[in-house]
Amino acid sequence: MEVEIKLRLPDSATHQKLSNVLSPFHTKTLIQENIFFDGTNKELTSNLAVLRIRFYNLERCVLSLKAKPVISGGISRMEEHEEPFDPALGRACIAEPWRLLSVDSSTVLKRVRDEYGVGANGVVCLGGFRNVRAVHQWQGLKLELDETNYDFGTSYELECESSDPETHKKLLEDFLQENGISYSYSQVSKFAVFQSRKLPEF
Repeated sequence: MEVEIKLRLPDSATHQKLSNVLSPFHTKTLIQENIFFDGTNKELTSNLAVLRIRFYNLERCVLSLKAKPVISGGISRMEEHEEPFDPALGRACIAEPWRLLSVDSSTVLKRVRDEYGVGANGVVCLGGFRNVRAVHQWQGLKLELDETNYDFGTSYELECESSDPETHKKLLEDFLQENGISYSYSQVSKFAVFQSRKLPEF
């Protein structure tokens, strides 16, 4: 189970302001390319699941199955199963999604086939989006400041994976308020925004 605090920022100016405040704690910046897949008959999305290939800085690749997302009060909970994936194969699967079904070594893809029945009718690539993620170590927490580029607009978000989300959310909210950073609770996942093709209102 992945548990994250997700706080949405209203605009690029607020994102830049927070980036400046967090700059002493910056450790790295990741360029993420996220590509999503489903069965031809929506076997995954109809069951609140999605298969994602994520490329990091054009060199590393991770395959993920995410399922049963619940977001409430700025805290996101969802099942997540991920594993390293060969980047060249990942690129090939975007062009020819059927290749995913022929990967026998992947436990993620085995779950996709066995639990969700993807395969009999084929696989489709849904497309995706690009995310620029600035990673910071702050107060013992890993803060991820995201700029997400969809083909219909750009959104901004602060994420923090947490084992004690209520306590850490209060810590983060106090920090943002002390620094005059406007925010709201994220209501939906990035994938849900991508599916809706509309940026959520602040």
